[in-house]
Amino acid sequence: MAKPLTDQDKRKQISVRGLAGVENVTDLKSNFNRHLHFTLVKDRNVATKRDYYFALANTVRDFLVGRWIRTQQHYYEKDPKRVYYLSLEFYMGRTLQNTMVNLALENACDEATYQLGLDMEELQDIEEDAGLGNGGLGRLAACFLDSMASLGLAAYGYGIRYEFGIFNQKIVDGWQVEEADDWLRYGNPWEKARPEYMRPVHYYGRVEHTAEGVKWVDTQVVLALPYDTPVPGYRNNIVNTMRLWSAKAPCDFNLKDFNVGGYIQAVLDRNLAENISRVLYPNDNFFEGKELRLKQEYFVVAATLQDIIRRFKASKFGSTEFVRLDLSTLPEKVAIQLNDTHPALAIPELMRTLVDIEKLDWDKAWDIVVRTCAYTNHTVLPEALERWPVDLFHNLLPRHLEIIYEINSRHLERIGKLYPGDLDRLRRMSLIEEVDGKKINMAHLCIVGSHAVNGVARIHSEIIKATVFKDFYETDPEKFQNKTNGITPRRWLVMCNPGLAEVIAERIGEEYIRDLDQLKTLLEFVDDDTFIRDVAKVKQENKMKFSAYLEEHYKVKINPNSMFDVQVKRIHEYKRQLLNCLHIITLYNRIKKDPKKSWTPRTIMIGGKAAPGYHTAKMIIKLITSIGDIVNNDPVVGDLLKVIYLENYRVTLAEKVIPASDLSEQISTAGTEASGTGNMKFMLNGALTIGTMDGANVEMAEEAGEENLFIFGMRVADVEAMDKIGYDAASYYNRLPELKQAMDQISGGFFSPGQPDLFRDLVNMLMQHDRFKVFADYEAYIKTQDRVSILYKDPKAWTKMVIHNIAGCGKFSSDRTISQYAREIWGMEPSLEKIAAPDDPR
Repeated sequence: MAKPLTDQDKRKQISVRGLAGVENVTDLKSNFNRHLHFTLVKDRNVATKRDYYFALANTVRDFLVGRWIRTQQHYYEKDPKRVYYLSLEFYMGRTLQNTMVNLALENACDEATYQLGLDMEELQDIEEDAGLGNGGLGRLAACFLDSMASLGLAAYGYGIRYEFGIFNQKIVDGWQVEEADDWLRYGNPWEKARPEYMRPVHYYGRVEHTAEGVKWVDTQVVLALPYDTPVPGYRNNIVNTMRLWSAKAPCDFNLKDFNVGGYIQAVLDRNLAENISRVLYPNDNFFEGKELRLKQEYFVVAATLQDIIRRFKASKFGSTEFVRLDLSTLPEKVAIQLNDTHPALAIPELMRTLVDIEKLDWDKAWDIVVRTCAYTNHTVLPEALERWPVDLFHNLLPRHLEIIYEINSRHLERIGKLYPGDLDRLRRMSLIEEVDGKKINMAHLCIVGSHAVNGVARIHSEIIKATVFKDFYETDPEKFQNKTNGITPRRWLVMCNPGLAEVIAERIGEEYIRDLDQLKTLLEFVDDDTFIRDVAKVKQENKMKFSAYLEEHYKVKINPNSMFDVQVKRIHEYKRQLLNCLHIITLYNRIKKDPKKSWTPRTIMIGGKAAPGYHTAKMIIKLITSIGDIVNNDPVVGDLLKVIYLENYRVTLAEKVIPASDLSEQISTAGTEASGTGNMKFMLNGALTIGTMDGANVEMAEEAGEENLFIFGMRVADVEAMDKIGYDAASYYNRLPELKQAMDQISGGFFSPGQPDLFRDLVNMLMQHDRFKVFADYEAYIKTQDRVSILYKDPKAWTKMVIHNIAGCGKFSSDRTISQYAREIWGMEPSLEKIAAPDDPR
């Protein structure tokens, strides 16, 4: 039950959460009751918490619908250039609170539910996360949708409506166990099915070259059924659309070759077609060349391109007769952004549409494709790059294979003319790789078929130009750009940390929420004792709240006065959770040796999912939980050190843990993390960063001042130099006694008394073939962690450093990122203008 608001609470609510006007609250209550009445079926007169959640969601959704219709009408009349963000992942999390924030309804809903005897937070907790992503790439797409709407761009997110998103993680006996994420079980109030825009998608079949042109015949058809989700901008009355496709078998599926007794089986086989949108592949930074995945990639691309071309042809310039038939102006009206290589088939599919269906000649069509498409690269890890076997293509998408061969032939002809006799360059730059079986290099296809190629942080963009795509950069340097990632300050500050958002607004107003660069004016308050105290107080309140959450859900009691040292992200060797483990063990050994010393108490939290087939990552989770079992039950250590594994890390848990964190662990080997975005979320929420000079950490140090981050370890140049001479793990093991002790404890069974050789594989990897050089950064990491502990003992100096960090966050708004994409890649101009609300006269 909600408590009545104190005067201080009411003061906190000046603005950031929207005003609870009397009419607003009365309206909301009557709409809520109307929805509740129609939600309850005749034979149920007692409402459940879920009924109340759906009533509230539908009430809030009503505020979106008018704005949504008006926005789309506005685009139809103005006919602006439209941008299509194609992604196999959209990691959206929950929608209710974000919608209330962007529509300035939070206080009114809070008050209305309170007057109805309900607690809004309890209702929010009923909503399932839309977990249609693995991590950074999918969450970036979600932040981008928020920024595109907030900047008034005519933007559409296109992806797949997976029936099962990223698995739910259970930790059982210290091991990860996966269970299916049945997120649609109770229905999704935020989506609207649009069967009128259903589209056919073709697979298999064969290609006929006829006098009338090329025909792809005898295909199997799957229908793509779109579901639309509204994407509201921040208080500008704009509501864009995310359209996710679901696979449906056609009515005559498998019945054409109907044989006696086969009817039942034919209907059952509809599942085979509908499996295309069944489940998200749970790999992060790893390529798995399965036919079903290729089907998914083509499914989203084929359905989306039909939609793009339909909308392009139907745009009316305000006239009712005109229909656009000339596709040569497509690049003036359409931009397609490929989020990694997963939607790379958009390039050959658009060629197929223009050449085979619209009958354009090749050169004209190719010019349109290149001017329309742009590609974002997200990783340099070789195991993550998509390389599809040619025979899989030949079977599934025979016409696309022909088109790719033709693209390659013309591409290599050009390279051959530019570099006569350089056969090795031709081999390196070909779209077809010939080493162990013919494979299509999808990144090469994307570069050749796009007018712009970007990395996601300055250092990453430099690395791709110097290494993986060096040949392409030498040939077309003007194609290569940088677009450093960002995060939306709506979800990642206003929504998840209203206390901090308000403390900032009290000093500098609330315009910073749409113009995050204004945070730099906080530097004027870095010596203001009241501001320092307010910032520290908000952090302490967030820690208390998260401690209570952990106690309730995980039955662990933690010391809220300890430093909250947090590493949350996908479990991967390159992210070096193992380096964190070595620090934990070192700290434990030091405390055991001298328990009376005045240690800085720490609660170390690690969370994240491991891909189900990634054995090493699953062993890392078991190691972390095993270390926790020893450390947390050692009476000598007591409250000085606790190790918590945060089960089922996801968007909604991030929104709780990040505002409560003191120290953010961003410790990947330099040159491996393309950007990172969690690093930015911690920075914005008042945590300090311990990290390597990798990804966006480099730019964070530049913005806040390197002296205000705890930077340690090898730089990219040091890693490259070490690769030349060879990394020798044993030399560090032999030279550093604390490292040797920690490793001997892991390998000797100290953390697995029942199974002494449980971690044999991990130890062997670290000692013999560690691609990510954990030991090489161990000494610098431990020394830097010692500096962290010392500073934490001086709360005022710590909080001043926090303020420098928050003030340096402006660059890391996804609004800045999207403004750069719009101006430098899409040829569009962002705008902070509001459009008229549905209840305003037009």
